Amino acid sequence: MKADPIIEEIHDIRAALSKASGDDIRKIAEAAKARQEASGRKAVRFPSRQAKLVKKAS
Repeated sequence: MKADPIIEEIHDIRAALSKASGDDIRKIAEAAKARQEASGRKAVRFPSRQAKLVKKAS
């Protein structure tokens, strides 16, 4: 399979963010939230949806 440069770039960015946070998922999330707040754009959160009950075939 041919290497996709966009996917490679995404992997490189993810690795750099992970390394900068010491591979700590909480620090990665905190850094992402800080970048989101610094961007000045409003974050949109949609209400959670109820799961629909599905009857199994007999």
